[in-house]
Amino acid sequence: MADQKQNFANHTRFVPIFHYVAAPILLLNLGWAVSRLGGLSFQAVLDLLVAIALIIVMLCARGFALKAQDRVIRLEMRLRMRELLPEDLQGRINEFTPTQMVGLRFAGDAELPDLARKVLDENIAAATPIKKLIMDWQGDYHRV
Repeated sequence: MADQKQNFANHTRFVPIFHYVAAPILLLNLGWAVSRLGGLSFQAVLDLLVAIALIIVMLCARGFALKAQDRVIRLEMRLRMRELLPEDLQGRINEFTPTQMVGLRFAGDAELPDLARKVLDENIAAATPIKKLIMDWQGDYHRV
């Protein structure tokens, strides 16, 4: 991804070893465990429970990493906004939701003040519509 300029169309992150190797293996394992339930033996039930637990661990690991990233984004955006927003918007920084900040993070410094005002004034709540408004996309090549 670092070789390619990032934009809205290609900014989502897929980690091949996670998304295309680990997840399919764990899903295959879950399917295998379900298929072995026919005899309803203790081993078959235990295998199913372990398969379910592994899926839960996989989902939680991804979720925890994304939540930590969102917290860092929130802090980063508060610092950027304190530097870049005009006086009248400074007092409104706490009105931004974490989702709005995630959407605004890709905006260049020059367009952030106007875009931030638009997000608050029009109450644009979701990250995707905010990202689509960005003209000067600043890629984040260190995403989780």
